[in-house]
Amino acid sequence: MHDNSFTGTAYLPATTDAGDLTSFSGGAGSYTIGAGRLTARADFLKGGQLRLQADPSGSLSDPAGTAIVRRRPALQRHTSSFDAGDYYGIRSPEAVLRVYKKPLRFGLYRPDNRTRIWQEDKPLRWSTGGMRQSLTRGADEQFFGGGEQNGSFSHRGRTMYVANSFDWNEGGYNNSQPFYLSSAGYGVFRNTFAPGVYTFGAPVTTGQQERRLDAYYFLGDAKQVIGKYTALVGRPFMPPVYGLEPGDSDCYLHNANRGERHTLDALKIADGYAEHRMPLGWMLVNDGYGCGYENLEQTVKGLQDRHAQLGLWTEDGIDKLADQVRAGQRVAKLDVAWVGNGYKFALDACDAAKRGIEDNSDARGFVWLPVSWAGAQRCGVLWSGDQKLSWDYIRWQIPTYAGATMSGIAYNTGDVGSIYRHDARMYARDLQWKAFLPAIMTMDGWATDLTTGKPADQQPWRDGEPYTSINRKYLQLKERLLPYMYTLSAQAARTGVGAVRPLWLEYPDDPGTLGAQAKYEFLSGPDFLVAPVYEDADTRDGIYLPKGTWTDYWTGRTYQGPTTVNGYHAPLDTLPLFVREGAIVPMWPEGTTSWQTRDRHELDWDLYPAARGTGHYTLYEDDGVTRDFTKGAAATQRVSMRGDARGTTVTVGASRGDYAGKVDARTYRFTVHGGTAPARVLLDGRPLPRSAWSYDAGTRVTTVRTPSLPLDRGFTLRLAGPERNRTGTAAGS
Repeated sequence: MHDNSFTGTAYLPATTDAGDLTSFSGGAGSYTIGAGRLTARADFLKGGQLRLQADPSGSLSDPAGTAIVRRRPALQRHTSSFDAGDYYGIRSPEAVLRVYKKPLRFGLYRPDNRTRIWQEDKPLRWSTGGMRQSLTRGADEQFFGGGEQNGSFSHRGRTMYVANSFDWNEGGYNNSQPFYLSSAGYGVFRNTFAPGVYTFGAPVTTGQQERRLDAYYFLGDAKQVIGKYTALVGRPFMPPVYGLEPGDSDCYLHNANRGERHTLDALKIADGYAEHRMPLGWMLVNDGYGCGYENLEQTVKGLQDRHAQLGLWTEDGIDKLADQVRAGQRVAKLDVAWVGNGYKFALDACDAAKRGIEDNSDARGFVWLPVSWAGAQRCGVLWSGDQKLSWDYIRWQIPTYAGATMSGIAYNTGDVGSIYRHDARMYARDLQWKAFLPAIMTMDGWATDLTTGKPADQQPWRDGEPYTSINRKYLQLKERLLPYMYTLSAQAARTGVGAVRPLWLEYPDDPGTLGAQAKYEFLSGPDFLVAPVYEDADTRDGIYLPKGTWTDYWTGRTYQGPTTVNGYHAPLDTLPLFVREGAIVPMWPEGTTSWQTRDRHELDWDLYPAARGTGHYTLYEDDGVTRDFTKGAAATQRVSMRGDARGTTVTVGASRGDYAGKVDARTYRFTVHGGTAPARVLLDGRPLPRSAWSYDAGTRVTTVRTPSLPLDRGFTLRLAGPERNRTGTAAGS
């Protein structure tokens, strides 16, 4: 060595490429291919799927077994093969697989056998440490997925790692998944627990640390691919409704950071939420190494009396879970310390924790975990770990959670305000945009105030005014929007597509959704565009709005997309928030702070009608807590909205289905945005009295309240404009 440099010899593992094709046989959906010592098999599966396996040992294996893939799709037996000279072709109803002869390479094409889906540009290559697949990259091809990739949602030109790095910050990938999705119309899942590296350059190279290939390919657009992938590894679980309310976690027994306390002291914190009119769904009362708990049954009852559920942290395992659940535990948080590097262990623990809650109660399993693998969406909420607060912390989380949705992860989140540091302004900014994530929690008892250097708890009222009022505003808005978010959860459980979405997922033909500006905003469902403020500023620049008309949620101002909004005035109490034209948004009544105490006899609808055109929405409802919905105990209610030159018509269908606690009738409060004051408001053709509706010229919102109406019958609400005469002018003008 000399001057901090050295020379030496590095011994790299020798690599081997697949040689020329030596055998090809099969039929009825399954084909075996040989190239010297390499054996490969292509299985066409129903639903536009392909499983491709290859192993230079000559024997195909499946080390993952049923741990990730619970139920394999049936073979698509309607296939045929042909010899095209340079390659054998295998034709299915959805695609053609080319098996090139010299050397062995694979390519997947659309049924016309001309349009490329993906194409290997080099043969499979392997060494003692892994196997690589190399693909030609399309000129405009984009790549997404990889599970939770901290700070990113779009990966073209990047290297994506799939492993557990224990790096909680930007660039980390603790909840990564061996899956990616391409804008070319396919996605691929590597059926393995081995770490991987995916480089989306030219060419695209993907590989895992094992001498075998086991890849499931899914065909379709992005949402279809997400659906097929999650059908294979597990759809997102359906959470209890309290799981979509805020959670609070701390150590209440012998907490060295906060002095002597006891588990029942958690009830004082729950009282604080009620006193400040802030929703609280659940509490982890032992969130600290060695914390433990006492008076468990009394704590359970105390929390339930305060409309919250008990959660417990599993520091060293889940062997006590059955007894704890029978005592009233309804939330389980898994720990990184005993999960370690074992991805299968992490996934097994998630499945076991969910099952432990459900086997010992009638509740739905609700599990949080910081380390996971493909399939974790079926059993848990993933959160991005223990971070320190900064403006950068807020910034990079935005694409992280939106990007996780591209791998079928419906519930991905981070601690409000982080765990280790606290600042009142940053906390308020962080909370307001996380109110539009399905699941959130505060991690208390570990933070230090950035200004004073003193310990700082993280409950949303701790900083006093104006912060308490600002935080209450967004927590109550989150609570009011639970019918909307709960319906999105039901959709995710059915389709695999979660609520938090990068703009590209809804607007894949708009290149602006892949730009640097769109990276730091997201859609909450299809209707809300959220552009968080992630700097110490009262102005937000670079808000990208895709095509269509967008309404500012706070002012009613409309914008025509595609456009970029600069200089948006966003004081501390204002989250830049826009609503899509045509949106139909169900809400609980104003002032609601708990799903248990809400007025079940009122439902609000926030409507953004198009000047012309029809929109539809189907509300989903069930009892919110039990698993009876799996037996059909649920209800749906379809709402249609049509705008024309003469006004707006809203058609509310009957509520179809039944569940425990469903009411027979309810009133409806409609807020209809845009347009001029209606001349009349009619319910089923009969004018409502003027006292039943009002118009605000400043916000251009018409508010209508109906009488109590039976749920087993539908009705029509009509906001009628001025009558027109034959010349097209308003009568009397």
